[in-house]
Amino acid sequence: MTRPKQRARSPLDKELRRTALLDAARDLAIERGAREVTLAEVTARVGLHASAVRRYFESREELLLELAERGWSDWRAHLVARLADARDLSSDELADAVAASLEELPLFCDLLTHVVLSLEGAVRLERARSYKLSATEDYDAMTQAVVDTGSGLDHDAARALLTAAMSMGAYLFQLSRPSATLRELYAQEPRWAHDALRFRAQLTGLLTAVVRGLR
Repeated sequence: MTRPKQRARSPLDKELRRTALLDAARDLAIERGAREVTLAEVTARVGLHASAVRRYFESREELLLELAERGWSDWRAHLVARLADARDLSSDELADAVAASLEELPLFCDLLTHVVLSLEGAVRLERARSYKLSATEDYDAMTQAVVDTGSGLDHDAARALLTAAMSMGAYLFQLSRPSATLRELYAQEPRWAHDALRFRAQLTGLLTAVVRGLR
């Protein structure tokens, strides 16, 4: 990662610094989980003073919310690409396409939990509004992509499928990243690990049942 200049005067320098802060937060979140990210660690990794980040992001929550907003765009791109040439998918094929699109975005799955619990409610009203507008645009595009497959789901049903995918995916992702204590427990009791560590298989199975019910 290229370190930004210590003094960001030009618009380009400021944008490079903002990008560097986001990249550092993303890398830390991937390494240790979103809940472990702190502003002090982000600025230290970029090589800036701790106060510098607040010129670009008012809080840790706003920084992570920006990553979540970008995650929505990534999910849209992944899912739309998977469904672009798909037609008349079976229930399990459609479910697997949705599950696979989330499996490819582990950080987004992690952030989905924190968006609801702490991020979007901790920022200014206008920042929360812009996040919702951006996420809704991506959500609507994915809804249309599901409908366009001709797989028997109308817009309401497609929205229900995506909502189920978000909710289940966020929960199953947390299960699939056990702590050291749980890893030790699963080594002793493999029957529990069998369910916890099978993110895509578990999500596909659950979403297949959802699609069948919606149809």
